[in-house]
Amino acid sequence: MKSYSNKYSHNLLSLANWIVPILSILFAIFVCATPVLATGVYDLPSPNTEDVWMVDQADEISLATQGKLSNNFQQLAKQTGQELRMVAIRRLDYGETIDTLADQLFSTWYSTSEAQANQTLLVMDTLTNNVALRTGSKAQQLVSPEIAQSVINETIGYNLRKGDKYNQALLDASDRLVALLSGKPDPGPPAITEEIQVEGTFTKAEDTDAGSATVWVVVLLLLATVIPMVTYFWYVGFPGN
Repeated sequence: MKSYSNKYSHNLLSLANWIVPILSILFAIFVCATPVLATGVYDLPSPNTEDVWMVDQADEISLATQGKLSNNFQQLAKQTGQELRMVAIRRLDYGETIDTLADQLFSTWYSTSEAQANQTLLVMDTLTNNVALRTGSKAQQLVSPEIAQSVINETIGYNLRKGDKYNQALLDASDRLVALLSGKPDPGPPAITEEIQVEGTFTKAEDTDAGSATVWVVVLLLLATVIPMVTYFWYVGFPGN
């Protein structure tokens, strides 16, 4: 009887030599992807324990914007007693929506109706570009539900539709909400301008390059996984080769 043990051992060793670097690559990709993991209520700092006005766990808001927003919100609180906070996250927990997260965050940060009265909270998920706005009883007298919806759809939504302009979206929302919570007239949403297309309808080179690079990475990973396995099973299936 002819023995194939040495051949099989060699094939298994070869397969192992392929699998180890592939697993290393996948592990590295997983490690690099950790900043975009889902965010829940208890992943966010609480203003009850820290001086928090602007929370950015999406890594989309510049430090300059965060500083400007925080200063504006602090001044608002000192001058009026109304407090405004903003939160930007990258991804919601499984089964969570922007509304359920905003509700949970509002009730966790401000556990009683008295604590909620002068509070306004804006939460934005940059993965889906969904936004929720919550106001306490006294704040709602200054920011009506209709105006709150306009802030979401026309102020923030306008900037996001123009190319995910998260910094400008929050700055414009801040200007409008601070004015309202200060008892001033509503400055309204940004003026919508008609833009003329002068560069054609072709995809920009940098966008194409980024998309192509992602596709090639996925294809190469699949090939690196499949080809060694196919080769191994071909040898096993046809031991006479």
